[in-house]
Amino acid sequence: MTTSAQLTTPPALQRALDRRPVARAGLNRLLSAALAAAMLATPLALVPAAPSEARAAPDSFADLAEQVSPSVVMITTTTTVAAPARGMPQFPEGSPFSDLFRDFGLPNGPTPRQPQRSNALGSGFVISEDGYIVTNNHVIEGADEIQIEFFGGQKLDAKLIGTDPKTDIALLKVDSDKPLPFVTFGDSDQTRVGDWVMAMGNPLGQGFSVSAGIVSARNRELSGTYDDYLQTDAAINRGNSGGPLFDMAGEVIGVNTAILSPNGGSIGIGFSMASNVVSKVVAQLKEYGETRRGWLGVKIQDVTEDMAEAMGLAKAEGAMVSEVPDGPAKDAGILAGDVITSFDGGEVKSSRDLSRRVADAPVGQAVRVTVLRNGKSETLLVTLGRRELAEGEAIPAAVTKPQELEKEVLGMTVTPLTSELATEMGLSAGSAGLVVKDIGEESAAYDKGLRTGDLIVEAGQQPVGSIEDLEARIAEAKDGGRKSVLLLIRRGSEPRFVALPVE
Repeated sequence: MTTSAQLTTPPALQRALDRRPVARAGLNRLLSAALAAAMLATPLALVPAAPSEARAAPDSFADLAEQVSPSVVMITTTTTVAAPARGMPQFPEGSPFSDLFRDFGLPNGPTPRQPQRSNALGSGFVISEDGYIVTNNHVIEGADEIQIEFFGGQKLDAKLIGTDPKTDIALLKVDSDKPLPFVTFGDSDQTRVGDWVMAMGNPLGQGFSVSAGIVSARNRELSGTYDDYLQTDAAINRGNSGGPLFDMAGEVIGVNTAILSPNGGSIGIGFSMASNVVSKVVAQLKEYGETRRGWLGVKIQDVTEDMAEAMGLAKAEGAMVSEVPDGPAKDAGILAGDVITSFDGGEVKSSRDLSRRVADAPVGQAVRVTVLRNGKSETLLVTLGRRELAEGEAIPAAVTKPQELEKEVLGMTVTPLTSELATEMGLSAGSAGLVVKDIGEESAAYDKGLRTGDLIVEAGQQPVGSIEDLEARIAEAKDGGRKSVLLLIRRGSEPRFVALPVE
């Protein structure tokens, strides 16, 4: 914030000053001094207090660039690509053109071509003196050969230690006859929006390059379960992938991974995977050559405001359990409809928060999980499985005998699920619930995302197999002073909770 004051001079005095330039200059000095004294006398009006944590912009990034450059590398990958055959004109046998081709020794058909070699460029950085290097998975994916070029021009071949496509991180290793300069990971959780950062890498294949900017946002999600990106306006372009994002202490707080751009070039919106995610992945790749993430064995979703009201929760926080297949959570007694509020001593604010905490926990570790169930808090002990082994397992379905009936409830026309309907919808024979046959586009249910073909599995956190079950749960919600009833909906294989108004 800045302030300004504008002085005006009375006309008579101005005319006198115009005739006496020296006096005018002296009076101007006097007026300036008076203004300064006035500003000091009224600091609340004219001199706002500066933030106590404000930091000046660095005079230069040169010292920092010189310090960390030796640890930043350029990566060149070579991939063998099968080439299509080179086409030649085809002519009927006996035609003059066929004879011409034969006379000149040219085949009357396609000529096979040799496999081609394709090169790609990226960036990376050394994290240990014995040659471990971090980059993006997409930089080296499918590569037959990986070559590392250091800041001083030295080139070494690298071998792949392991990759994690979920966070787009890869770990490489080079063998060097002398210790290599390296950098360390910083604490990305301590990074604030507005902090200065510096990106290094090999943009557009132009060689080592430095760009600077600030952290524009934190905790950005792009497409992955474990996404935790720092957004920055430091220029990041193609070829910067896998390069480091440094804080002013020279520590790596992010790995430059993606840009948001309509034309493929930098527009000041770049994303770096946060170092606190990367460092854990790298540690596992280094030890096992693969990731080994914890697995709780639940399907979860965020708790919305209306869901919290329908359940009588004080806050719309935690991770709602929408389904519990066979696995650690089921063995420990966690139920669909539970709201997980704490995992291994750490507070759970959202489903994403829980996913990251579970993934970071060691496989086979027994952890305490606190849930809210029917308004009461319970703590259960769960021994975690391994996510990589559990992914893709089938989810068992509940069994409830349906009844042939159809009725409009809460703006939806619903009917119990029959074996015929289950077959038409591609559901297993043991599936149960109420099928939404029709839905009014003006209804609250439609606004909440329900559609024809959805299956209502639970209402008020209890299974429903008939219209009477659903109406009873709605009546219970009204009798309990609730404005909404909580429904568990299944669309295909994906369950989710929705709170619908009952008034």
